[in-house]
Amino acid sequence: MKGLWIFVIVNILAISKGRKNVLFIVMDDLRPQLGAYNGPYFPGSGQSLMHTPNIDGLASKSLLLKRAYVQQALCSPSRASFMTGRRPDTTHVYDLYTYFRSVGGNFTTIPQYFKSKGYETAGMGKIYHPGVDSNNNDPLSWSMPYLRGDHNWEDKNHSWKGIPDSLLKDRPLIDKQIADHAINTLQHLAPAAKSGHKPFFLAVGFYRPHLPFVFPQSFIHNYPWSDVHVPDNQFAPRSMPTIAWTHSNELWSYQDIKDTKFTGDINTTLPHATVIKLRRAYYTSVSWVDSLIGNVLAELSRLGLDSNTVVSFVGDHGWKLGEHGAWAKHTNFNVDTHAPMMVKIPGMTDKGIVSEKLTEFVDLFPTLVEAAGVSPVPLCPENSATVSVCHEGQSLIPLIKNPNIAWKNASFSQYPRRHSHHDIMGYTITTDRYRYTEWVRFNKPTYKPDWNTVVDAELYDHQVDPNENINKVHYHSQSNIKMQLSQQLRAGWRDTLPSSAISHGFGR
Repeated sequence: MKGLWIFVIVNILAISKGRKNVLFIVMDDLRPQLGAYNGPYFPGSGQSLMHTPNIDGLASKSLLLKRAYVQQALCSPSRASFMTGRRPDTTHVYDLYTYFRSVGGNFTTIPQYFKSKGYETAGMGKIYHPGVDSNNNDPLSWSMPYLRGDHNWEDKNHSWKGIPDSLLKDRPLIDKQIADHAINTLQHLAPAAKSGHKPFFLAVGFYRPHLPFVFPQSFIHNYPWSDVHVPDNQFAPRSMPTIAWTHSNELWSYQDIKDTKFTGDINTTLPHATVIKLRRAYYTSVSWVDSLIGNVLAELSRLGLDSNTVVSFVGDHGWKLGEHGAWAKHTNFNVDTHAPMMVKIPGMTDKGIVSEKLTEFVDLFPTLVEAAGVSPVPLCPENSATVSVCHEGQSLIPLIKNPNIAWKNASFSQYPRRHSHHDIMGYTITTDRYRYTEWVRFNKPTYKPDWNTVVDAELYDHQVDPNENINKVHYHSQSNIKMQLSQQLRAGWRDTLPSSAISHGFGR
């Protein structure tokens, strides 16, 4: 009997040693205005790079997805989606108040799945949207106590604030608290992980650059006033339907913005000086968090864990910095749905792999599972409400093995609105060249669109109009492409998957 137990333990350790740890890093409201994204898919035009040496360094050793899209450009719906690997019409989360387990199903999340496979799972900061919409950071996901952190310096009077560094020694900013806790947790997890006894899944969620933009004053030197510019397109797209618009209420809620008399109405803008101040503060917040990510990655290396740890990095969605005269997210504009995503896999991405294939944040779940060497997760069936473990994406690992492999030819996003006392959903498809959106009546009790009731539509040609300044949906010359995109949008995401993506799991 003793020999049998030794055999079992030895085999468990062998299996554990074959698995990689996972360091899962999320930044809030991060647009891909990073050095690694410089090129045709860089957000905006004529804008400077942000100073992010650590993120760019990580990208140089990762599978870098230059055309990754979130499924809804709002914190809670986006996070509920990529943390479960399911789209908003499956999670039924479209706002900041709804918990996916209460309305969608008792879906297994990424960390919960790793926990079920024998991993120690620890979370901190903003991984889920905190509060009722995650039942306070989804306790089922974690095997260790969760650290949320304390907001020491934020208030509703100031949309941005540089804090003298000397004042931060006794009252550190929340992201410093999170980075320090991540380092301490790595030190705690390292012995069991290195011995092969217990691999880990460590999720580190940074709050910045979410409003208010609060940072150590010393970091603002990275952005001289003369280097920061207003966007080239401080106006709404020509022929844009009003239902596509957002009034920038998130920014407007701060008193210093209210004092400017900014309304957020279509084709209204903030004063140029205010725009530059906000953009400069946003950039500085990003550089501040980049330095903290550098500290966490340095500790991973110092502990000898980097050679056996998958590192994923994402922003939960993009963010408007005055483009179209608007701010924050809350739309289907490309600048909101396009966000950074990269995955570093030791031994596979060491020299860096750049992909311009269309990818989606629901692809993250199956990717991390395969990268870590854990049992694969199947593709979800049409109705997965009672299926605890599945995904609605596509593992990105084939892009590492063969960057030219047949791939999905579209990504899908959506955003809800109220219009004439009705629920409306803006369904968006992004293809290699176009972004097409139909705003349709939405049946909330069934979570289904009524494709027969189209309120309005949008069509942007990214080849000639990458910043989406002209809605061409009513151009006679675009009628054929509009019809094709409409058919593809309504057919849905399953029809865009290559056969290789549905060979494992429930299929169509």
